[in-house]
Amino acid sequence: MAPRVSTTPGGEGGPLAVPGGQGGGAGTGAPAGTLSGRAQTTVAHNHLMAGLLGQRDELLRLVEASFPDTRIVVQGNLINVEGPEAERVARLFDELVLVLESGQALDAATVARTIDMVREDVRPSEVLNVEVVRAARGRPVRPNTAGQKRYTDAIASSTITFGIGPAATGKSYLAVALGVQALQSRQVNRIILTRPAVEAGERLGFLPGDLMAKVDPYLRPLYDALFDLLEPEGAQRLLDRGTIEVAPLAFMRGRTLNSSFIILDEAQNTTPEQMKMFLTRIGFGSKCVVTGDVTQIDVSGGRSGLVGLEKVLGGIEGVSFVHLTRRDVVRHKIVADIIDAYEDAERRATPGGDSHDTHGG
Repeated sequence: MAPRVSTTPGGEGGPLAVPGGQGGGAGTGAPAGTLSGRAQTTVAHNHLMAGLLGQRDELLRLVEASFPDTRIVVQGNLINVEGPEAERVARLFDELVLVLESGQALDAATVARTIDMVREDVRPSEVLNVEVVRAARGRPVRPNTAGQKRYTDAIASSTITFGIGPAATGKSYLAVALGVQALQSRQVNRIILTRPAVEAGERLGFLPGDLMAKVDPYLRPLYDALFDLLEPEGAQRLLDRGTIEVAPLAFMRGRTLNSSFIILDEAQNTTPEQMKMFLTRIGFGSKCVVTGDVTQIDVSGGRSGLVGLEKVLGGIEGVSFVHLTRRDVVRHKIVADIIDAYEDAERRATPGGDSHDTHGG
């Protein structure tokens, strides 16, 4: 049963009455003069309260810190909220309960992402409860942010999807997960994973082995995603059969790829000529995902086949561009902070203080 929310505007009637008076529940006070709204939500099942508030109320404290002008008082399974964002905070608790009711556990990172989504008027339960595929040992793979949900929806509905954004936003992993889902549901007959073998400050010629051995390190992130989703033994069987093919971009030339789920990773390191070559390989019954981060271009001369491509292809039916941002980073919080620091440095280095919008906002 979904929790109930009732919101009344602030003003007449003084402070919100809390059953039991002072000291009966957890909560902090909002600064004087900020109490402009009231809301109340009841968690229908008492056993959910521990997961909702966290150990020693750590998740409640996180919500309080994110809404410093809001007073939250918890008594039993009743949550009373006062402040200018009272309704939003009550809705946040409702959404967190829906996530708990789906069988998922809450942690600080999930609650922080949920707060971001509620602030953007996105329903977190409609994002976090979506299952993309069942990975090895039955583990569900889900989008973790609103941007990732837009990305997975675009892949499902488009023939070609471009996922553009910084590192750690799940571009490659989710693309591989959707490729596995398409293969398992027999929408396609094979998965083709490719990326350009560009020397990021190193030289391929000094690596031992033949060409495939030299480019294998560049393809390793794609293998890692496959092994995580299918386990090494299952992934290796599909690789041995040719059902999954991992190859450098140069191997795509001259081919027509039918009934395939094709992923081009690290596309910012293609040249314009390589990008055109790749996109014209797509055949009947195929779906294509192109991922890249235009802030990390290593291609010689800086002529990236990904930069400016939205202006060229954006009007074509069946082609989607999804821009992910630091809000979609799902690794350690320090990764998002590092991305912010680099963007701030870029803004300071740019005449006039304006940086180029490389992530599409």
